Amino acid sequence: MQFGIFLPNGSNGYILSKASPIYIPTYEHLLQITQESERYGLDFVISMIKFRGFGGPTGFWDACLESFTLSAALAASTQRIRIFASAGIPSLHPAITARMISTLDSVSGGRCGLNIVTGWNRPEYDQMGLWPSDTYHDDRYDYASEYFEIVKELWERGRVTRKTSRFTLDDCTCYPIPKNRIQVVSAGQSPKGADFTARYADYNFVFAPKERLRSLTAALKAQAAKHNRDVGTLACFTLISAETDAAAEAMTQKIIDEADLTAIGNMVSSATMDTNKGGSSENLRAALSQSAADGNMAYMSIPVIAGSYETCARKIDAIAAESGISGMLWSFPDFVQGVRSFGNEIMPRLACMKDKKQREPA
Repeated sequence: MQFGIFLPNGSNGYILSKASPIYIPTYEHLLQITQESERYGLDFVISMIKFRGFGGPTGFWDACLESFTLSAALAASTQRIRIFASAGIPSLHPAITARMISTLDSVSGGRCGLNIVTGWNRPEYDQMGLWPSDTYHDDRYDYASEYFEIVKELWERGRVTRKTSRFTLDDCTCYPIPKNRIQVVSAGQSPKGADFTARYADYNFVFAPKERLRSLTAALKAQAAKHNRDVGTLACFTLISAETDAAAEAMTQKIIDEADLTAIGNMVSSATMDTNKGGSSENLRAALSQSAADGNMAYMSIPVIAGSYETCARKIDAIAAESGISGMLWSFPDFVQGVRSFGNEIMPRLACMKDKKQREPA
């Protein structure tokens, strides 16, 4: 079982609440989180990309550090942990993405990966005149397929000539090509998104409660097998741990009670523009009435694992044993303390870690 961190490079991380830490992202904070994650033997970090936030009293995601620049700086200051950079593909030409990943491969010594973000939030791209078309919500995975075919050919051959309805490349070159195989992640929970992931990615990145994970994972594996591929699933959870179940549950509920309803409303309003069946709009609207464990909107629809250290370890082991996922990606209210609590108190209790050598903290 792999474990990673969903880096909070956007304001306030992934919790829309006045009861959770409110902050502007800084490199110093993200470096501390990444180095602590490496120190405890976690496997990877992923930073997101957002160009426009959702406001509200907390200013949710109103500030965001750019993912590739951040990833290069983190790679230069770490030795082992894998670092995934996120490409919001309407904002970057595929040849630029291919070249930046090739550079990051060199900086990291082969520890980089690419997270492909097709983009569902039209206003963040409209503000720059970069929204591809009025039909993009429905055809964005066709766009992504053309996009990644170009990226892949540049990584493999260093040059490509291709003309499509979306891209024109005339003997376009990208040297040096990566020395190492680049791992690819894509968040695809809709049928179209899952099919794209099955054809091109190494991992699907999902927000789903325990009850849905098994079916999502099995369906993805079956879809990938049609393309003679093996694709894993990384499931994202918010982890809230404390000395006792009662303390963790109280913190979990307080975050819901003090949710930033304005920011939530703005996010859901943007999501309703997405007409892709099973996509962001359906997931976020459903989260308005869900429990924390199922992914309440105060947690951006990310399911919560809450409890004492022992309880959290038991819940994590149950998910690992029953779901078929390849790894878990953590969000926390307080990321530095969250990583330390996970490394010191939870990891040593995990049965799913028995076959994996845990790195001792320095």
